[in-house]
Amino acid sequence: MIRLAVRCAPEQAEEVLAELLVLAPNGVEEERGPGFVEYAIYGAPGEVPELGELKAVAGEDVVKVTATAVPDDWADRWTDFHKPIEVAGRLRVRPSWEPVEGDAIDVVIDPGQAFGTGAHPTTRLCLELLIELADEGAATGPAADWGTGSGVLAIAAAKLGWGPVIACDRELASLEAAGVNAEANGVELSIERVDVREGAPRVAPTSIANLTANLLVEVVERLTPEALEAPELPRLLVCSGMLEREAGEVSAAFSRLGLEERDRRVDGDWAALLLGR
Repeated sequence: MIRLAVRCAPEQAEEVLAELLVLAPNGVEEERGPGFVEYAIYGAPGEVPELGELKAVAGEDVVKVTATAVPDDWADRWTDFHKPIEVAGRLRVRPSWEPVEGDAIDVVIDPGQAFGTGAHPTTRLCLELLIELADEGAATGPAADWGTGSGVLAIAAAKLGWGPVIACDRELASLEAAGVNAEANGVELSIERVDVREGAPRVAPTSIANLTANLLVEVVERLTPEALEAPELPRLLVCSGMLEREAGEVSAAFSRLGLEERDRRVDGDWAALLLGR
């Protein structure tokens, strides 16, 4: 197992992460220390980006990029830093080794090769919006998750009342993880391999997109009548993965499709949007 690490100054961290997730959509590990933020990608040789690719994406003048071999007990170390996350007092995302607590909706997600354990601000913001929609009675009918990663948002949507739920991703590791996690949570997901860089995602009346800003804008360009398998665009779209300064551009792009901004949430440098028709 190889660990590729990108270290940068805190003031460059959010921009570096946004660019890095384009290259490594399965997700990254984050570590902060005095005067630095480090993002790491894990994988077998040949399955992770080249050092040159990371340097090109992150910018050589502000980062240090290293590659190190990982000890054999790497998988066991996940348990040291993955803790339950509670969202809006209504939903709790936990790894399987943590016990069930309270009466919140229980979502079990074990960390692995796919992005999404509930800890990142973009995931939490999406979960907050889904919970509020459910509390308003909007959790009805089909939902689609564009870029499902570990499946956390799709699984949460299913437990909140949407169904059937389609979970899309281009990465085989993500599709496998989403399937395993769905079974662990006792929910059914329709899992499909879709690359939003190449074609339109599957559309449902409620759609979820935790993608980077540039991918969200690309999705708008691909949601043409000719490309859509569904008869119409989403009625509601929960989207995140963008920096706060990018939210206006994303909102404006979707407004061209008649999806207008209804709510905007911010957590640190990250933002999420609720768009509706």
